[in-house]
Amino acid sequence: MSAGRIVLVDDEADMRLSTAQGLDLEGFEVDDMADAQSALERVGFGFDGIVVTDIRMPGMDGMTLMSRIHEIDADIPVILVTGHGDIQLAVRAMRQGAYDFVEKPFDGQQLAEIAARAMEYRRIVLENRVLRAAAGQADDLETRLVGRSNVMIDLRRRLRTIGPTEADVLIVGETGTGKEIVARALHDLSPRARRPFVAIDCAALPAALIESELFGHEAGAFPGALRPRYGKFEHARGGTILLDEIGSMPWDVQGKLLRVVQDRVISPLGSNEDRVLDVRFLATSRQPLEDEVAAGRFRADLLYRLNVVTLTVPPLSARREDIQLLFIKLVQEAAARHRRAAVAIPPQLLAEIVERAWPGNVRELRNAADRHALGIALQPAEERGPDQMRLAHRVAGFERDVIVATLAAQGGRLKPVYEQLGLSRKSLYEKMQKYRIDKSLYSDAGDEADP
Repeated sequence: MSAGRIVLVDDEADMRLSTAQGLDLEGFEVDDMADAQSALERVGFGFDGIVVTDIRMPGMDGMTLMSRIHEIDADIPVILVTGHGDIQLAVRAMRQGAYDFVEKPFDGQQLAEIAARAMEYRRIVLENRVLRAAAGQADDLETRLVGRSNVMIDLRRRLRTIGPTEADVLIVGETGTGKEIVARALHDLSPRARRPFVAIDCAALPAALIESELFGHEAGAFPGALRPRYGKFEHARGGTILLDEIGSMPWDVQGKLLRVVQDRVISPLGSNEDRVLDVRFLATSRQPLEDEVAAGRFRADLLYRLNVVTLTVPPLSARREDIQLLFIKLVQEAAARHRRAAVAIPPQLLAEIVERAWPGNVRELRNAADRHALGIALQPAEERGPDQMRLAHRVAGFERDVIVATLAAQGGRLKPVYEQLGLSRKSLYEKMQKYRIDKSLYSDAGDEADP
């Protein structure tokens, strides 16, 4: 019986091999890798193991990796391996949430003992989550996607239904709403949960190397290709691929992606051989891709292949009743992450944050929670401008929020919205135009929303 799963990250091959062998002899199931990004692909909210990582690595270092892991799940133990003279850095890491650290050169038995304690901690965390769910308390999904609003309850319901399937999913939502959290939840709820979750930022891929990055290449495929290389698609074998901001993908690559999504095969550059691809595709977009299709920037056939199911992640403006609860949770998480004592939140601050616009949505709210946990005062509400403090503006903002929340709750169907709000059809249209509300952002996949 395995003593538990360990994701081991170290860019030094010899050190990584010897550490992995030592942990393997102690009964651990070790998944070792040379870079931090690969580790992120193996760690999800329900990950049942721990992470051991070197601090100093090229690209993403161990401290950044720990921070990224704790964004996914703050209760995943991360043990840091430090070099000589890095003790101050290690102490700072402990304050930021590291479970423990060992200094090179270390005794393999010492690391194994720390790993065993961390594994026991992780086991207790996961068992408590199951017990809380059985007792009717918040389950994993409610912990990750906080909110009691109708739109959030409906989103979690749909995630529980769609997650265990093999359906490809298009996730639409404004910046900062948590689209990647939704994508990871879909992966973790699926039979592919123990396989890689590979997130590809379509907007950040280098134009000259985009095909090689995605599809891989054979030796000699182009100048400088000295050896064959797996692309990101093959790297996700058996797992899930997230195409983040897919609307940014170049037109010519969209055509090649269409074949991959449709037939689940790829051809690396320089090869005439098709390779079968066992993956599930998820994609995100900040705006409805139908608009990009109409503008000639996105292929309609690719859209139809990707949006077997469409999930809309609501902005904070559509669930203002959740803002206070979410802020309290984020402050608690920030205090724990920074090793601070419990932080009080004055009632007047809670009242004020509900009034704010939060154009950056949950991401902006999280930053504000971090500042509050660190004792840094939030910028005054006047940053919104004097007009926004007037009664007329507040009333208009409230009216818009009510329409958006009702529209989201009704899945984009207009008739139940104007009936519930006591408006005529014409009045609702006029208000939607006035407040620039796009009903397609709130339409459920497969629903026939009113024209």
